[in-house]
Amino acid sequence: MSSAGETGGPVSSADLLFSSQGTLQKFVDDVFVAILSTKRPPPIAVRFFFDFLDDMAEKHGIEDPETVHIWKTNSLPLRFWVNILKNPQFVFDVQVTDSVDAVLSVVAQTFIDSCTTSEHKVGRDSPVNKLLYAREIPRYKQLVERYYSDIHSAVSGCYQEMNSTLTELSGSFASEMNSLVALHELYKYINKYYDQIIMALEEDAAGQKMQLAYRLQQVAALVENKVTDL
Repeated sequence: MSSAGETGGPVSSADLLFSSQGTLQKFVDDVFVAILSTKRPPPIAVRFFFDFLDDMAEKHGIEDPETVHIWKTNSLPLRFWVNILKNPQFVFDVQVTDSVDAVLSVVAQTFIDSCTTSEHKVGRDSPVNKLLYAREIPRYKQLVERYYSDIHSAVSGCYQEMNSTLTELSGSFASEMNSLVALHELYKYINKYYDQIIMALEEDAAGQKMQLAYRLQQVAALVENKVTDL
């Protein structure tokens, strides 16, 4: 039997993967550019949170830009976008077959590699899924860097603007959401670190100004009749 390279015999799985990569390249490029584009202003929530991370780094004397990069990467690209890339059925009415799932896993891993600060090294022993986009990853890394830089340079997402946006959203979906259930789910997380959060809010200047510790104590009392000196 002739080999695949000679007269069109059997094609290896690696050959199929590389062939598919060439077909999908433009679509992967378009998705990554759409996710990491700032041609339209990023959502206020993203600007607000990234500003918060920058402020925390400055407050605690963290001057290593790689640390802040990792914070931002873990909070948005890896926690949100990778989940969507890997599981499109979360937002679209589609069924993901095993073969499609395998392809999406490679795309998601490529996105993860593009968000890291370490150099993407591959060798002859690297798995095929690491080799597929090895040439494109440096370019994708530049997209990530520019995305973070553009948001950092943009107008800050101030507290008043964020608060106004949340109030507007709450009003838009007031009839479709059970606020008590949402509050209870949030409080289950807060309750795990209740004492630490109260202490941090009492020591923080902005928290003192807005009486956040007192407000949280009131919420605790409402949710589970926690005994506090209100």
